[in-house]
Order: sequence, then structure tokens, then C-alpha cells
Amino acid sequence: MHAAPSASYPVGRSRFALVAIALAWLAALAGAVAWTLSADEPGWRQALAWGGVAACGMLAGAAWLRSPAGTLAWDGGGWLWTPAQGATEGGHPEVALDLQSRLLLRWAADGGAVRWLTAERLAAADHWDALRRAVYSRPGTHAPHGAPPPVA
Repeated sequence: MHAAPSASYPVGRSRFALVAIALAWLAALAGAVAWTLSADEPGWRQALAWGGVAACGMLAGAAWLRSPAGTLAWDGGGWLWTPAQGATEGGHPEVALDLQSRLLLRWAADGGAVRWLTAERLAAADHWDALRRAVYSRPGTHAPHGAPPPVA
């Protein structure tokens, strides 16, 4: 079996994730509004709900703004993550969510650090299929041609 061809793909902030965050926040806001309007006398519980909705919205927005951006590259033998600022590191991606035109990847660096990366087809549509092939391909065994298989 041959390894997937080399691929390099830009990853970063996902507009899809931003829309999902905004819709979830709006649903929470609608719930807080409905609860406040249905209460005979709004009190501290409704105020706590409003504070929770505001805090969750700010935390989700801040997390989205801190989303890692850079380039994920497969050279045929291994994976490299090059952030927009910082040093290149080796590791491997694991697919956590595949929506066909979007991938949520769990990047496990060789040093043990874990990052969540989002790749979207619109970022580089010409290279999307190559990225998907590389992400789903099995890593090579690095055995010389004609070597006996490992014993299980």
C-alpha cells in the first residue's frame, strides 16, 4: 500500500464554528429572556442566568479568537504543524469530527501538547482532497522493501 501524497493545508479560525457559537449563545439568550418574561417578579435567579449567558458568550468568543492558525503539512512520512507565530513541531492529527467540507482535528504533538485544529474546504479547495487522503491514510511502517512482516 502506498502512502498518501504530500499535502500542505492552512488551518485556522472556523467561520462555521463562529456561527455555531453565535447560534448557541442566541438560544441561551432567548431562554433567559423567556424565563425573565414568564417570571412573576424577576429576581436574583434571572440575574444569575443573564450573567451566565454573558460570561459563556465572552468565554466562547475568546476561545474562538485564540484558535490556532497556521499550516498543517504531510510530507509522505510524517506530519508537521507550523503555527502563524512559533516553531514547527511534529505530531499527528486525529479526526474528531468530519463534516465533509470541514474537519475538526485533535493535534497530538510529539512533545505531548494537544491542540484543536479546524480545516475548512474553502481555505484551499484545490488541496482539500489531498488533505483528507493524508489525514485518513495509515502511517508507513518504515520497513525496507521485502522485509518480513512483524510478528503479532
